[in-house]
Amino acid sequence: MNLSRLPAVRREQAPNAPALTDDAHGTLSNAGFADLIDRYARHLAHRGVRPGDIVAVKLTNRVELVATLFAAWRLGAALTPVNPALTATETAYQLDDCRARVVVTEEAPDGLPAATTPLTLPELAAPAPDFGLLPEPPADGDALALVIYTSGTTGRPKGVELLHRNIDAMTEAMIETMRLTPADHSLLILPLFHVNGIVVSVLSPLRAGGQATLVGRFSAKGFFGALERARPTFFSGVPAIYAMLADLPPEVRPDTSSLRFAVCGAAPMPPGLIAAVEQRFGFRLVEGYGLSEATCASTSNPLDGPRKPGTVGLPLPGQTVSIVDERGRTVTDGGIGEVVISGPTLMHGYLGRPEETAKALRGGRLHTGDLGRLDEDGYLVLVDRVKDMIIRGGENVYPKEIETVLHGHPAVREAAVVGRPDPVLGEVPVAFVALRDGTGELPADIAAFAAERLAPYKCPVEILVLPELPRNPVGKTDKPALRRRVLTPAG
Repeated sequence: MNLSRLPAVRREQAPNAPALTDDAHGTLSNAGFADLIDRYARHLAHRGVRPGDIVAVKLTNRVELVATLFAAWRLGAALTPVNPALTATETAYQLDDCRARVVVTEEAPDGLPAATTPLTLPELAAPAPDFGLLPEPPADGDALALVIYTSGTTGRPKGVELLHRNIDAMTEAMIETMRLTPADHSLLILPLFHVNGIVVSVLSPLRAGGQATLVGRFSAKGFFGALERARPTFFSGVPAIYAMLADLPPEVRPDTSSLRFAVCGAAPMPPGLIAAVEQRFGFRLVEGYGLSEATCASTSNPLDGPRKPGTVGLPLPGQTVSIVDERGRTVTDGGIGEVVISGPTLMHGYLGRPEETAKALRGGRLHTGDLGRLDEDGYLVLVDRVKDMIIRGGENVYPKEIETVLHGHPAVREAAVVGRPDPVLGEVPVAFVALRDGTGELPADIAAFAAERLAPYKCPVEILVLPELPRNPVGKTDKPALRRRVLTPAG
């Protein structure tokens, strides 16, 4: 199923049923949402969007973002969501890298690439231009649907190309796994520039005939109030969110009776935290695992049947999860190796990066770079994360990207970034720098330099100056030594 046709189908089958809710619009019916999409499609077409183009959207969680997604699909274009926290430089890089035809924003930003036209929310709210009849939504499953940017080990974010058939397979698997029906209602609290927020919390319930309520920036204090007002049947979060909820004062006793379950992804969740959340708030918490390169999720603990805290569950329908050794041979004895995934949800590739695509997609399988093992029942246990990646409150932070920025400071000779454990966010980045001879730059000045070029969640929480960075026997920066240092700092 090409989901570009979904809003029109819902409008025809159940025009008055609820589709999307946010604070600005209230609740939009299927008919109201489909009409909004048609209007947005006319605005996009008027600005030159045609099949095969890419539309960017840089917005917080709101109805306009989802409507723009479907409007782009209505025209045969793809969508790339941009993190609203990105700086103008970071935003311009993403827009230029994917050659975005239009970017939808609250207000026209500075520094746009010459090929990208801004389209602001006030302009979208205006009557649609007279464009004539819109084309029929395309049915091609091999057409590009989403370009999701994820930081790469080269220090530059790269675009994950997801086709309509990837989205189709993923939403179908989520509906089966989560047993979604028209009665289901998701509460979106994760950002919509992540594939998780788009697929799990919006597209899957809509495809099942249900609805979604969009919440803006997550707040632990305000979350349960939003949940009690919306009365959703499920929501998806990350370990940092559940840690913040578990730390709420004892007198916070919300009504969670509407929930069938909640989902946790993005990073391994401590079994003790799972138990604490379930016992305190009275809903079932299901942990899973996945990557943008596999359209979001590849494993999940089952809703019914054995759930194993400390694992990320069983493969989702249609996907195969295997463990391979360093020679690519399948590990069958429960040993540790690299997690590889196959199935219809695997990305088409990295936009404009054939060499990196070939490295990730070898032999028809996605090589995740994560280490894990399969237990005796086939449940996946993650042992380590992809290379040196830091997961800060559910956000993937790649040290190399931060190091690249720090190396741009004229006083910095060397830079290395590692993760430091954090009780709420899981990990936070800490930077070590060695300065050029004759410079006496202060860490605060280097931090300000980084803050101008990196989104806040990527910025190091601390910058430590060393005479030299430690090196291993082959001359590479000894990151294990730096990690030991952040765990046991010198007194």
